[in-house]
Amino acid sequence: MGSPPRSRRSRRWRLVSLFGATALAVTAGGALACPAGAAGTNVDFATHCIPPAVAGLPPIDGTTTASVSVDDATPKVGDTVTVTYTVVTPAANNPTALALPADIMTPTGKVTLGGAQSGDVTVTGPKKNDPVPGYGTFPSFSMTGTFTVTSPGAITLSPGDYNIHTSYILELDTPCTVTNPPAPVSQTVTATDSTPVNNRAISLSSASGNAGDSVTVSGRNFTPGAAVTLAGRSGSSQTADTATATAGSDGSFSAPITVSDKTTTGIVAYEGSAWSDTAGAGPAAYVVNDTTPVPDGSQKLTTTVKAGTLSMSQAGDSVALSAVDFGQGGASTGALQTVTVKDFRGGPAGWSLTGKVTDFTGPGAKIDAGKLSWTPSCATKAGSPSTCAAGSAGAVGGSGATLASAPDSTVTGGEFTVGAGLSLDVPAFTPPGSYSGVLTLTLS
Repeated sequence: MGSPPRSRRSRRWRLVSLFGATALAVTAGGALACPAGAAGTNVDFATHCIPPAVAGLPPIDGTTTASVSVDDATPKVGDTVTVTYTVVTPAANNPTALALPADIMTPTGKVTLGGAQSGDVTVTGPKKNDPVPGYGTFPSFSMTGTFTVTSPGAITLSPGDYNIHTSYILELDTPCTVTNPPAPVSQTVTATDSTPVNNRAISLSSASGNAGDSVTVSGRNFTPGAAVTLAGRSGSSQTADTATATAGSDGSFSAPITVSDKTTTGIVAYEGSAWSDTAGAGPAAYVVNDTTPVPDGSQKLTTTVKAGTLSMSQAGDSVALSAVDFGQGGASTGALQTVTVKDFRGGPAGWSLTGKVTDFTGPGAKIDAGKLSWTPSCATKAGSPSTCAAGSAGAVGGSGATLASAPDSTVTGGEFTVGAGLSLDVPAFTPPGSYSGVLTLTLS
């Protein structure tokens, strides 16, 4: 900015000499370097600032350059994320010839959340600044705050309104608001569901037996060393037939249970004091044979419906996502190869199809697994006893997420078609080249 006319300069000098007023004015200076550790992308946005009334200046419309960084770009639901809002270049400079001393500026502001979570994050900065020479550009400053992740998926962060409070003879405020909110997105975090995927599973040595017979239950993927309860199920209720087992160091076990209740339709295994589908497995179908004697003059007719298996197949084993431009990055999209789930077991057990992905590796760099999100879908073939449900849209990540499932019921089974839209959030300056990761699907 050039020097103002002498009469205007003299008026401002008198104001500052008498009252210590620091007012903002539009600056045409270039952006300052972003402080070390700030990971957000610098964005520019129009800003409307109102100088302190004592300065005698009209509102100022200028441009702010700012960025938003976070301490964790791949949090889980329930985690607390620390946000740093850095104003790289304020829409202001020192409008007077009087140099301003160090440590008189205390900034506050807000960061706007979008996408999977909405709201504002309040941020504050320390009372700390370098001296500002007369007519000099105001220095860069940073403010920090926190928010708790409440929803899985991509959460965008945009710089919002900010205020510069000065303590130099008088206590004065200069609020600056985003002219056309929200400001451009500077940072994106990808949140995953904090609920762990349950991969526990059981199988039985026999699918049927007479009342009082013993059947061996084999389990896998339980918590190593955990006490496991084995129990009969009659529909949605637990019977009096129970036994215990202890999971080995690899999470597996094999133990017998005697089944006497003739109404039993399945057997479950679980950790803890009561059945939970988050810490248990099953029910595995089990039938107690009807051994009622045949009356004189009668013939008992018997046929058998053979139980099948729970299986899945997929239309292919590779997916080509769309290309993105170096320097821009963004969503690289595609569709999961169609997966067909066939549940021909019979009995009361539902199923769950989960997926997890590795980091995407390429030429000397990688794209974090948490950057891949999906929008699942699931269709049930007509006539199927069960109805499938698509998993929640959001990040897949290395810890995994549910693609589709069908609930436990008195009678289950059927054929299901599962798919998902895929989107990989590629950082803007990822080195050019081909990047690949492996998405593993598990049916249980």
